[in-house]
Amino acid sequence: MSTFTVKAYGAESTTADLKEMNIQRREITAKDVEIEILYCGVCHSDLHTARNDWGGSLYPVVPGHEIVGRITKVGSEVSKFKVGDLAGVGCIVDSCGHCDSCQHDLEQYCLNGFTGTYNGKDKHLGGHTFGGYSQKVVVDSHHVLKVPENLDLAAVAPLLCAGITTWSPLKHWNVGPGSKVAVVGLGGLGHMAIKLAKGLGAEVTLFSRTPGKTEDAKQLGADHVVISTDDTQMESVKGKFDVIIDTVPYVHDVNPYVATLNINGTLVLVGYLGGLEPILNTVPMIMGRKSVAGSVIGGIAETQELLDFCGEHNIVSEIELIKMQDINEAYERMLKSDVRYRFVIDMESL
Repeated sequence: MSTFTVKAYGAESTTADLKEMNIQRREITAKDVEIEILYCGVCHSDLHTARNDWGGSLYPVVPGHEIVGRITKVGSEVSKFKVGDLAGVGCIVDSCGHCDSCQHDLEQYCLNGFTGTYNGKDKHLGGHTFGGYSQKVVVDSHHVLKVPENLDLAAVAPLLCAGITTWSPLKHWNVGPGSKVAVVGLGGLGHMAIKLAKGLGAEVTLFSRTPGKTEDAKQLGADHVVISTDDTQMESVKGKFDVIIDTVPYVHDVNPYVATLNINGTLVLVGYLGGLEPILNTVPMIMGRKSVAGSVIGGIAETQELLDFCGEHNIVSEIELIKMQDINEAYERMLKSDVRYRFVIDMESL
């Protein structure tokens, strides 16, 4: 298969800083589009993969799965897009297309395993896929999204991961007018959960460990802030919430939050991967038919629904725009939660 060379930023090993490098992209096939990348969001997954925190990273790693750009070429069988269109690419660049999950627009749960935008198996060129910290990307058109022209394009980028990660459970658990939703953690995921739940018409509460985020949360759309370390405040919301979106990315005690669920309520984990500590107490779950569940990103159709909704309601992420050359510093700042609330790379700097 013919290829062409593009500049990118990536890591050569677990301990190496990201640096400029050249990578190969495939020339478009009949079903592909080529996208000039304008902006790429920075996700915690980027950092974890670059540093092999989860194991299994393939080097060189070129991260980036929150991609916004303009289409520069379209394949002969592509009718959905034309040259010049705005386009987005999220966490998935391919899936089997025929399993039960894919047939129901749930590519994120592809039973044969979806192809990640980076560090996935590249079925075209062999080796592994490279992400959006690069000048261009070539993607099967089914996995490419239409981006509303009226939105701030840089601030759209995080919708393709942080946005869809919180949108998918909100939609699955039927959040709408009259729903009472709580969000645990005010970061990249949490601030999007607040904006989207509010946009859907819910009454929104932020759980925070400290009062310092109260004003910011209310500016983002939260109706209430509950300090989770205050027993009196926690008791005041016992049995209140229909859905809780838990965005905390590290092990933590979920039992106090389960107690605040209504009958039939669900706490959805979207930030933490691993075992729960302390152990989950099933008594309030059994006595109130409450659930603790998990959710990961969203399918292509659902992500398009999110982008269309955000276009209609003028919802985007709160971002800090950086140059590509500042990515290593941005990673260190991310580890300290020193960003409000998502870094986005201006790819023109590459």
